[in-house]
Amino acid sequence: MPGIASAATSIVIAHVAAGTSRIRVGAGGIMLPNHSPLVVAEQFGTLESLYPGRIDLALGRAPGTDPLTARALRRHQSGDAAEAFPQDVLEVMQYFQPRAPAPPAAPTLKGSAYPPTVYPLAASAVRAVPGEGLRVPVWILGSSLFGASLAAALGLPYAFASHFAPAQLMDAIALYRREFAPSEQLDRPCVMLGFNVIAADSDEEARSLFTSIQQAFLNLRRGQPAQLPPPVAGFGDSMSPAERAMLEHALACSAVGSPETVKRGVEDFVARTGADELIVTSQIYEHAARLRSYELLAGAMGVKTNL
Repeated sequence: MPGIASAATSIVIAHVAAGTSRIRVGAGGIMLPNHSPLVVAEQFGTLESLYPGRIDLALGRAPGTDPLTARALRRHQSGDAAEAFPQDVLEVMQYFQPRAPAPPAAPTLKGSAYPPTVYPLAASAVRAVPGEGLRVPVWILGSSLFGASLAAALGLPYAFASHFAPAQLMDAIALYRREFAPSEQLDRPCVMLGFNVIAADSDEEARSLFTSIQQAFLNLRRGQPAQLPPPVAGFGDSMSPAERAMLEHALACSAVGSPETVKRGVEDFVARTGADELIVTSQIYEHAARLRSYELLAGAMGVKTNL
């Protein structure tokens, strides 16, 4: 994806963690069908060793790319890699367990939605070093009911990609909270939601900045993905009714405007969903304007910042 710098997530996390000292840094997330569970455990075990207590690992089921690229990423994979996702998640979690004299009992999927799970023998013989015994917090990332059900069954925190795929947002949250089974990692449901924020000194300026992500979405839907384009004055006037409707749906979970406007938007979204956390994305063309957006949002929400 030309407009997304996500080819080497663990390396980017290391760069951000090295330049900060207090914040948690996580993947949002690793598309597990493209990767070996052992390699993921080793990479995030290394990150946790370098930056103790600051690393989170979110795992997603979608390949995030076209079939040819997915095959190039993990050529040995046979069958539908996405269907193996629950088992791969369990394997990653197993690699983080402490070493035991005998193979420890593997976590299993609870609930009637999943059959009893037989854990792969390789997991009891293969060790992730670093990784073993570190218990890196694992999240499930999703945009459908599948991820919500899996996160609930495993007792893991759940992150929903509502910033671009909000169609099943409320149903997924309800299912996750209803079916959640407490686990060693988490004793109650925890929901993180993606949310777009474009903040500027005025509503008009923010709406102008917002045209960059609108163009990017249209380009993607037209099969012409590209880097984030600069804002275009009057862009909305050039859209067809169908394109406008698509953007209004895909980007429904957004707050665009002055600090007062985005504050109301964030508060309304949290009140409607009951989100425990938000993962805020601000796709703004000019880097200075993007930093300014985060600064304005932090100020509006009463968060201290060093930006």
